[in-house]
Amino acid sequence: MCGRFTLTLPPDLIAEAFGLDDVPVLEARYNIAPTQPMAVVRRLAPGGPRQLDLLRWGVTLPPGEGSRRCGPVINARSESLATRPAFRDAFRRRRCLVPAGGFYEWAPGSGRRQAFHIARKDGRPLAFAGVWEPAAPAGAPASAVILTTEPNELLRPIHDRMPVIVDPADYDRWLAPEGTAPETLTGLLKPYPAELLAARAVGPTVNNAQNEGVACLDPA
Repeated sequence: MCGRFTLTLPPDLIAEAFGLDDVPVLEARYNIAPTQPMAVVRRLAPGGPRQLDLLRWGVTLPPGEGSRRCGPVINARSESLATRPAFRDAFRRRRCLVPAGGFYEWAPGSGRRQAFHIARKDGRPLAFAGVWEPAAPAGAPASAVILTTEPNELLRPIHDRMPVIVDPADYDRWLAPEGTAPETLTGLLKPYPAELLAARAVGPTVNNAQNEGVACLDPA
């Protein structure tokens, strides 16, 4: 799964990397957690510009939609996205990218699990594949989930899932709001090349979702 991530990159770098017309105003975040606002890049109309909005991380599914967990669903398995009723329509019409500087995963162990921060070796932004849901009439905010896939060679010793990371060359295809058959997108839902990423063990500060700040990235 992907349960925590960072976005500390300069706003002008985010705008350049995601082709945004406006430079977003974003505070550096070192421990973005479920139910919190997260930056999401969307294209809301065919041929329209890409835009960055803050959406709630986690979609609350209606009764009977197959959720076994209390609270919002934060991740969706990419392998079943096209057939799962809860996300089938979103996969067809409401895809998004979630900018990130890196993400955390916890390796299993006999005692306290060890947290790792995974990021690109060159420091460039990552773009998680996501789908989003509009705000509900009852007042629930617009929200999004991050898609996951099988781990690559780097992540396999740490966790059995990893976020789907979209290559910049595929941003337009993933963000197209209409006219893209879901079956043509399944090739994008694959593990990211391990050789482009690095994993670094970090200290216990990040273990608490309430903690924020650069101390979350302190080395173990």
